[in-house]
Amino acid sequence: MNGRPIEILMVEDDPGDVRLTKEALKGAKVALDLNVVDDGVKAMKYLRREGPYAEAVRPDLILLDLNLPKKDGREVLREIKSDASLKSIPVIILTTSAAHSDILKAYNLGTNCYITKPVGLNEFLKVVKLIENFWLTVVKLPKETE
Repeated sequence: MNGRPIEILMVEDDPGDVRLTKEALKGAKVALDLNVVDDGVKAMKYLRREGPYAEAVRPDLILLDLNLPKKDGREVLREIKSDASLKSIPVIILTTSAAHSDILKAYNLGTNCYITKPVGLNEFLKVVKLIENFWLTVVKLPKETE
């Protein structure tokens, strides 16, 4: 990505999942910056570079939980994928829900990938490593078009 780190925005309200994700991405094969917001309203402000996020760097990839305070992940996904300036950013749903209705709705709203968070620590770390291996080393991520 032109010598700069891959920018990841994680939208997650569970501090434990944030900590585990940071731990799993330590020593990643690629340079990356992981930025975290803990609710859907902050996520949209970050993406639109509003208020305290005016200097935010556009993410190359978004890890999005569905069950968020203030504005849930479904609403955030809908807004991202209906915004011409944001819709090219790949969104990975990383959530506890395995409900078929949530999976179907997420794909219908335009998610690029849906992953149910595993319960166990080792399994969670393994999933994050798989995300890193595929999305950060194999996939070509779009560049900002602004």
